[in-house]
Amino acid sequence: MVERRVYGYLRASTADQDASRAKDMLDKFASENGVSVAAYFIENESGAKLYRPELFRALGIMQKDDVLLIEQVDRLSRLNADDWQKLRVKIQSKGILIVSLDLPFTHSLIVRQEEDKDFQGRVLDAVMGMMLDVLAAVARKDFEDRRRRQMQGIARAKLEGKYGGRKRDSAKREKILALLGRGLTYSEIEGALGVSRRTIARTKAEGV
Repeated sequence: MVERRVYGYLRASTADQDASRAKDMLDKFASENGVSVAAYFIENESGAKLYRPELFRALGIMQKDDVLLIEQVDRLSRLNADDWQKLRVKIQSKGILIVSLDLPFTHSLIVRQEEDKDFQGRVLDAVMGMMLDVLAAVARKDFEDRRRRQMQGIARAKLEGKYGGRKRDSAKREKILALLGRGLTYSEIEGALGVSRRTIARTKAEGV
């Protein structure tokens, strides 16, 4: 049995203790499988961005058959479809293996068997293909869920009159309507309140 070179990838999007907890879990998993983690890469960037400096630094130094060890599959998957495809090509082109603690079928990739390398290669291809398909599905679902929540938020904001630009200045609107009611011209209201003719016209059209 020959040890693969293993690199840990963590995301610390909230507090430092989150990264520490995840690191402890990866260390424990590696130890239980008789390997050690060569280096850790801790990301502070949003998971929804393709450009993650630490992830790409890790991918840059990794060689074929090296292992990227992660706590959860969503550490790599929170991307839109186009960005995920770019990341997938990068991983596949380098022949990097991904082991995720929440996907048990990847756990055997942490070590390399010397026997029957041709058979092992076919198994690795099948496992990594499945892994990347899972990542793609998770990425797509996560992206669609976030988009749906965003649209729901926009719809709710529209119903509450909070969407579509800056909040209307109620006090200023009342002053405009009051001056219009007193018969002042647009030019006089512009001078008195420092507002544009467009604002005056819109306020008049909308009424109270």
